[in-house]
Amino acid sequence: MSRFVTCLWLNGQAEEAAEFYCSVFPNSRVISVDESPVDTPGPRAGQVLTVEFELDGRAFLALNGGPGVEYTDAISLEIRCADQAEIDHYWDGLLAGGGREVQCGWLIDRYGVRWQVAPELLYELWRSGDQAATARAFTVMLDMVRLDVAALESAARGV
Repeated sequence: MSRFVTCLWLNGQAEEAAEFYCSVFPNSRVISVDESPVDTPGPRAGQVLTVEFELDGRAFLALNGGPGVEYTDAISLEIRCADQAEIDHYWDGLLAGGGREVQCGWLIDRYGVRWQVAPELLYELWRSGDQAATARAFTVMLDMVRLDVAALESAARGV
């Protein structure tokens, strides 16, 4: 059986990044730190090449692939949160050490990885079939940076 693993390309920060992400997400751990093989291109023998880690049970690989590869908005990692406390935890945690806020629940962490930190409420609204409530919440969301669950709920109710 195959296993789906998200690989994050970094420039010499694989171990640092894995430890950072594991500090933000509960039930997370570094599984292995692997050095570059002898006589191969890339990092010199004895330097970290990959770090395998889990974030809340999901598999990731941090690769010290070298400079020149930048992340874009074309792909992001989404965290669906149960409530405002979870949104605040992930938002503050992922911004720590040099991340930056973007818009509509998006942020870029200090390694350049794009994240969406969103409440499950938005997806429940979209699946509810209540087009008016969904439109009101979506309109309010467009003016937010960090998403505010109470404001989204109020908008959905038409308050």
